[in-house]
Amino acid sequence: MATPLEMTLCYGSAVVIPYLIGAVPFGFLIGKMKGLDIRTQGSGNIGATNVTRVIGKNWGRLCFALDLMKGILPVLLAALLVRHGFREDPYGILPSLAALSAVCGHIYPVYLRFHGGKGISTAAGAILALNPPALLSAGVVWAAVFLLSRYVSLASILGAVSLPVFAWIMKLAGVWNSSATEMVLFCALAVLAVLRHTSNIKRLLSGTESRFVKKEKSPENKEVQ
Repeated sequence: MATPLEMTLCYGSAVVIPYLIGAVPFGFLIGKMKGLDIRTQGSGNIGATNVTRVIGKNWGRLCFALDLMKGILPVLLAALLVRHGFREDPYGILPSLAALSAVCGHIYPVYLRFHGGKGISTAAGAILALNPPALLSAGVVWAAVFLLSRYVSLASILGAVSLPVFAWIMKLAGVWNSSATEMVLFCALAVLAVLRHTSNIKRLLSGTESRFVKKEKSPENKEVQ
C-alpha cells in the first residue's frame, strides 16, 4: 500500500505532466512556422478551426491531429502505468484526472500566459481514450449540426453537451461501462465547452457568428464565398 506522500506524488504527477503536454500550443507553433502569430489572425484562437481559416486546411488538419494526441497520450499513459503496477490508483481516477488536466492545459497554457484554445480537439482525444463509442456518437451530432448549419461553434457545443448523455445511455444499455468518475468528467468537459464558447453563443444569438464556408473558384478564377 502506497504511503500518503507516494499517493500525493502519484496524483500530482497525473495533474502536472498531462497539463504540460496539453499546454503545448501547436496552433501557435504552426503559425510561427508560417511567419505569423495566429492569435492576431482570424478569430484569434489557436485551435484547428482558426488555423484552417488563416493558413489552410492541411495545416488545420495537422493542428487538429496534434491537439487530439494531446488528449489521447496522457490518458493512455496513466491507464498503462496503473495496469502495469507502476502507479496505484485505489480511487480509479488517474485516467480521468489526466484527461481533465490535458484539456485545461490546452485552454490555459502556461506557455502562452494562460490564453489558449477552446479545448474541443484535446477533449475529443481524451474521450476517445476513455469511451470511444460515446465520442463516436457525439461526433455524429457534431457532423450533422455542422453540415446543416456550417457553424463550427454550434456543432462543438451540441456535440460536447450530447457526450455525457450518450455515455449514460451506453452505460444503461451495457454497451460501455463508464465509471462514475468518467461520467463526472464528461459533464465537466461539457460545461467547459459551453463556457469557452460564451462569445460564440452571443454571436449565434445575434446572427453575427461566422459560418465555415468552402471557397470556390469562379470562371474568372477568383475565389468567392
